[in-house]
Amino acid sequence: MRLKKTVVMVGMPGSGKTAIGTALARRLGVPFLDSDEEIVRSANMSIAEIFDRDGEPFFREKEAQVIARLLSESPGVLSTGGGAFLQAANRAAISAAGVSLWLDADLDLLWSRVRHKDTRPLLRSPNPRATLAALFEARVPEYAKADLAVTAMRGASIEQMTDQVIEVLKTRPDVLE
Repeated sequence: MRLKKTVVMVGMPGSGKTAIGTALARRLGVPFLDSDEEIVRSANMSIAEIFDRDGEPFFREKEAQVIARLLSESPGVLSTGGGAFLQAANRAAISAAGVSLWLDADLDLLWSRVRHKDTRPLLRSPNPRATLAALFEARVPEYAKADLAVTAMRGASIEQMTDQVIEVLKTRPDVLE
């Protein structure tokens, strides 16, 4: 198989963008990139520290710059932060240079994956489940604008989910042949 365009993994925190994206990149023999990791490396501080010090608007600006830069490189698999695809400019950049793939996970599955992690600044609230539910309701209509979608299933392994992603990508000969 040959990847012709960067596959940009989009979805909620806990949907599997990093785990499945890493497995997909390994299977296709292409680089795996993570926009959040690139931001952390360039800023020399955590996402939470950037949010605390500079605010979400500043973070989103840097995120857009990093995504545009990564899309200009050779095809690979790019995992984005949960809020990246909400920005119209990011969606346009992704559509122009790559293909977006939404990992569609239900709220209960997402909660089971993120509830014990403190690395997600948007979930640092008195009621993180309610915060996650509100984010879910607001974001799903935007994620539904992705070029492709794969439904995350409880109990499916990373390899099984990667198989599903590859099958969906094969429907797009402009992306994967």
